[in-house]
Amino acid sequence: MAFEKVTRRRAKLRMALTGVSGAGKTLGALYIAYGITGDWSRIALIDTEHERARFYASRSDLDTGEFLYAPFSPPYSPDRYKALVAEGAAAVGSDGVVIVDSFSHAWNNEGGILDIKEQIAARPKKTDFSAWQEAGKEQNALVNTILSADCHVIVTMRSKMEYVMQENERGKMEPRKVGLAPIQRDNTEYEFDIVLDIARNHIATASKDTTFLDRFGAVITPQLGHDLAVWLDAGKTDERPVCADCGKLIVNHQRMSADKIMENTVKKFGRPLCWECACEAGKQVKAHAAETVPDGAH
Repeated sequence: MAFEKVTRRRAKLRMALTGVSGAGKTLGALYIAYGITGDWSRIALIDTEHERARFYASRSDLDTGEFLYAPFSPPYSPDRYKALVAEGAAAVGSDGVVIVDSFSHAWNNEGGILDIKEQIAARPKKTDFSAWQEAGKEQNALVNTILSADCHVIVTMRSKMEYVMQENERGKMEPRKVGLAPIQRDNTEYEFDIVLDIARNHIATASKDTTFLDRFGAVITPQLGHDLAVWLDAGKTDERPVCADCGKLIVNHQRMSADKIMENTVKKFGRPLCWECACEAGKQVKAHAAETVPDGAH
C-alpha cells in the first residue's frame, strides 16, 4: 500500500532570505542560525560577497561570535556550491546551520547556470532550447543538493532593484529603492519552506511560509531562530527504517510499504534493505549460486 496515515516529523530548516543591497540578509541569516543552535561554532557561512561576512565576526555591538567561514570566489559553478555545502554540513553536524550567502551568484555570475547555458548553446548542433534543458538539470541538481543537506540551511538571494517615486513625510515626492523578484531562476524561492523578504528598513515579511510566520513583520533577531527551532523539533523523531547497505531511508515502492520491504529483506538477506539494494543483493545471490553449481549439474 502506497499511502499511510500522515504524521508530523521533526524537520530541518529550509529558508531563503531575499532583499535589496543593505537590507540585512547576511546578519539576519546569522541571527536566525544562532537562535537555532545557541552556538556560533555550529554555523558555517559560505561567502560569495567578496568576504563581506567577515565584518560580522565577533562584533560586540551586534552580539555576534566566531562562526565557521568559507570565502567563495569565482567561478560560481554548481559543483563548487555543492562541495562547499557538503563540507559545511559535515563541519556543523546535523543540528548545525549552513548559510549560503549568496545563492544569486549560482545563477547569473561567472561560472553560474546562465554561463553554463551559453557554453552549451555554443556547441555544434545545439539550440537555445536544448541548452536550457541541460542547464536546467544542473540547476535542479544544485537546488536538490542544498535542500537535501543533513543540517539546517539558509540561503540569501539578492533582489532586483528599482526606484519608484513615493511621497515622503514632508509630502514631497522622492525616489525610493524597492526590491522586486530575487535574482535566481524564476520561482526558485518556492523550493524553500520559508521565504522572508527583507526591506531596506530591515523589516522582514513572509512571502511563503509553512510554519507560523505568515503574519511576521519585524526586524530579525536570534529569538526568531529559537522559535523556529522549537517549532521544527515539535514533530515526531524520524523512526523510519534505514537501509543497512546504502544508509538511505527505506521508502514505499509501488504497492509495497517501507515496513513490508524491511520485513522481507531482513527475512531473506538478514538485514533491512531499500528496494534498490534488495534488487542488487538478489542479483549477487543469484550470481554466487551460479558460480558454485558443480560442473554437469545444470
